[in-house]
Amino acid sequence: MSKMFRNGLVVGKFSPLHLGHERLIRQAQMQCEQLFLLCYSLPELPGCEAQRRASWLQARFADIPSWVITPALVEQWRSEGRVLPDLPHNDASEHQQRQFVAEVCTQVLGATVDAVFTSESYGDGFAAHLAHCFGHPVQHLCIDLPRLTIPISGTRLRADPHGLKDFLAPEVYADFVERIVLLGGESTGKSSLAEALAQALGTCHVAEFGREHWLARGGQLNYDDLLHIGRTQVARENDAARHAQRYLVCDTSPLTTLFYSQAMFGRFEAELLALAERPYRHIFLCADDFPFVQDGTRQDETFRHRQQAWYHTELQRRGWGYKVLNGSIEERLEQVMTLLQVDALRP
Repeated sequence: MSKMFRNGLVVGKFSPLHLGHERLIRQAQMQCEQLFLLCYSLPELPGCEAQRRASWLQARFADIPSWVITPALVEQWRSEGRVLPDLPHNDASEHQQRQFVAEVCTQVLGATVDAVFTSESYGDGFAAHLAHCFGHPVQHLCIDLPRLTIPISGTRLRADPHGLKDFLAPEVYADFVERIVLLGGESTGKSSLAEALAQALGTCHVAEFGREHWLARGGQLNYDDLLHIGRTQVARENDAARHAQRYLVCDTSPLTTLFYSQAMFGRFEAELLALAERPYRHIFLCADDFPFVQDGTRQDETFRHRQQAWYHTELQRRGWGYKVLNGSIEERLEQVMTLLQVDALRP
């Protein structure tokens, strides 16, 4: 059955991409043979950088062609011979915004559109401008202008993404979760602290896959196992972030896997190094002031001191801020909770 329109268009900042946007896009898709999504924001808004918006659109609408436009992308298109105006600032006039979109349609998409879909009152003027540029009618379809079906806005979500997380798809909310990583040598209380901290914060934690895999392999790891461990740790983090509540507690990171690859084999894969560079919002290093407990999976206290010194060196070399936790599990938990409360008060 043919659809009402040949080509349709949705334009937005998608900062962030929320369920109201998603409903608009799916409504548009049902009425168009081909739908195009254009996304841009200048400046980019906090927590909604271009790479994130591109990943959100890919995750939620992989079946719809989409472009997240940045000044760099405009320059790239120009170098390919396309004639385009500068990416308009968010405060630019309606005429500049509309003309830019019209030029992108003809110069980049290689197509004009028959319909534009919005949830805004400016849509009629937008469609009229495109019709003038394209030389044929362009219809505006306004979906839920009063936003009664999904009462949310990007402005409200940026102000409180955690309190309003139900208006975000899990893949989108995951990027707003503050990841906490606990590092430390063997027998420094990381796993116990991770469980206690997750419980105190009302969220989930990601256990250390390396230990699980080591046990599954009977204590015998080969070189290729290390990259597998790093990849799996990251995959489990990404999955858990979809279900977390503001914070995600990570019992280790691929930085630890990098250490073991060097310590055991004297080398590491470039991909493992890249995984080890993953950013975390909060980094805590558990001090080695616990008595060393040999549980059959660990080396010895000398190795623990060596690992601890390596963490200090690598964290400082990378310029990553971190806090050393001392004392009992209860004391360490109190230190983390105090620091998180202070951080939450910062603008």
